[in-house]
Amino acid sequence: MSKKDPYAALRIKEFNIFLVLRFALVFAWSMQFIIIEWQVYSITKDPLSLGIIGLMEIIPALTMALFAGHIVDQREKKTLLATCLALFSLISLGLFLLTWPKIVEGWSTNSVLYSIYALVFFGGFLRSFFGPTIFSLIALIVPKKIYPNAATWSSSTWQMASVLGPATAGVLISMIGVHWALCFVFGMVLFALITVTQIKKKPILNTKIGEPVMQSLKEGLNFVFKTKAILGALTLDMVAVLFGGAIALLPIFAQDILHVGSEGFGVLRAAPAVGAFLTMLITAYIPISKNAGIKLLAAVFGFGVCIIVFGLSSWFWISVVALFFSGVTDGVSVVIRQTILQIKTPDHMRGRVASVNSMFVGSSNELGAFESGVTAKLMGTVTAVVFGGTMTIITAVTTGLVSPSFRKLDLTKDIEEHERSE
Repeated sequence: MSKKDPYAALRIKEFNIFLVLRFALVFAWSMQFIIIEWQVYSITKDPLSLGIIGLMEIIPALTMALFAGHIVDQREKKTLLATCLALFSLISLGLFLLTWPKIVEGWSTNSVLYSIYALVFFGGFLRSFFGPTIFSLIALIVPKKIYPNAATWSSSTWQMASVLGPATAGVLISMIGVHWALCFVFGMVLFALITVTQIKKKPILNTKIGEPVMQSLKEGLNFVFKTKAILGALTLDMVAVLFGGAIALLPIFAQDILHVGSEGFGVLRAAPAVGAFLTMLITAYIPISKNAGIKLLAAVFGFGVCIIVFGLSSWFWISVVALFFSGVTDGVSVVIRQTILQIKTPDHMRGRVASVNSMFVGSSNELGAFESGVTAKLMGTVTAVVFGGTMTIITAVTTGLVSPSFRKLDLTKDIEEHERSE
């Protein structure tokens, strides 16, 4: 069914509600991150401060990731997601208040800056729950035979929000300022909180409720490390994201290299997401499960090339095009990785596997931001970006040479088995 019907998952009402919820959440989160990046760099004019934002998220995200996966597998998913959204709204409200001149009047610059870092830090704890909860919830809303189709639409929604969030942030910073832009973010989080009430509570499929935490974590890690397709995809994506973290340096490019202001910053930040979103829409019609391994390697290689072109460019539109195609290649990577995770992960272990995924890939975004900030401080911004792209290319080539089994990875049979299971 999923092969013939690109809209299979969209015919399920609750899945559409889920997509609206996910859009609002990612839209708000990406807007908030962009606004905070802009504000922090405007305050400090120091590229290392952008790296610190990433560091403030990765420390709690890595610390809590596996424990979050254990908790998700032991809890009802809809209620847990609602709790996370309620806490996220408090963080958004705090950032809104921190940029209100009447509130912070008399505060030193460092006091405001450290308070922002503190809220980002607590957001990192919270974020460790979002990924596993959402990943697990999808599998409880749609039947197994359309998991790949649902993963594509869910990823596409994520990318659409990632397109509009940064672009909207850039426009709102210019039109109404950082403070009221964060008020808009707060409103979107509240909308997401209201939307989640329209999803019904789901059964807990884990038969080992009350299982000791360490035993649960060990089981999750063992599964990931024994499943070569999952381990290979996560490792490859992690290294690519880690060294290709040029996105974290976009405020520097927008303000000091390309001189395009907040509006240009929004365009630059949205360009990769536009490319990824279009790629994901196409893959809803043209599945890329056949020869998935070699396609994933080619996508990561292409991503590295695009990052190098972006780093060397001093022309705004060349930079936009390079970032667009970095999104195209990243979109292929995301679809393949999400498909591998959905079809090869047992229902009772989805929270823990998604947490490992967040450690490998999600947290590497923040670690990549920190790496980019440090290398930009040491090498200079352009050199740091070119270095990151070069390392990404080396990773793709090395993986392809040393892992013939990963090059031969094909998901067609796995998808057919899922379709026959129902």
